[in-house]
Amino acid sequence: MLIVHLSDLHCGKKWFSPGSLALAIEEINELKPDMVVVTGDLTENGFLKEYELAKEYLDRIKCKRVIIGTGNHDYRSTGYLLSQRYFKRPELLKHKNAIVTYLSTARPDKDGGEVGFRQLQWLKRILDENREKFKVVALHHHMIPIPDTGLERTTINDAGDVIRALTQSNVDLVLCGHRHRPWCLHLDSTTILNAGTVSSEKFRGFFANSYNIIKVRKKKIDAKIKVVGGDTLDFKKILKENEPFIP
Repeated sequence: MLIVHLSDLHCGKKWFSPGSLALAIEEINELKPDMVVVTGDLTENGFLKEYELAKEYLDRIKCKRVIIGTGNHDYRSTGYLLSQRYFKRPELLKHKNAIVTYLSTARPDKDGGEVGFRQLQWLKRILDENREKFKVVALHHHMIPIPDTGLERTTINDAGDVIRALTQSNVDLVLCGHRHRPWCLHLDSTTILNAGTVSSEKFRGFFANSYNIIKVRKKKIDAKIKVVGGDTLDFKKILKENEPFIP
């Protein structure tokens, strides 16, 4: 199974790089992935024109299984009222022996996020029903602080409860965005991947637009960082080096 994970488009006037997003979508279509997961911040301020622009670009993705989630920027300016008009609420996706589900963590006009008790109970039930499958959980906000991103204020409020649920249910892969910094870490048997920003010029420690390419074979995960219009990098490169990545 081939999964492409992109995040933090930030469609709008300020900081948005339309050329990077257009090129990334061309590259993704050439890969012919089995699934595409977009982990939120589709817009910069949740404005109507920004949602229209984001939909225009994301409609170009040629893949039958696409999950498009929202982030904190999408919930600004009553953008939460527009999100389901342009992008239906993410559903449980299945492909062969794998499932992908999305947790909504954004809250109106707040930078931080929360999964919440009811959504967490729903997730536990879904994971229990699919315990033998390869399980992927996606969300916008990060659960664990990411290096090179400054003072930490915006992990999800209930991170401890969510991490316990994910590890106890043996979730194989967690996909996050929000911090504009590619990163990878492992908790027990769970791999957590953060995506950088695919088309914003607001970088943190990784000074290039990028997205993740994830190959899964017999439950083994091979994840790479794809620089838009550039090289494909092993996560080990940024995990071991203390210097910022500048292409």
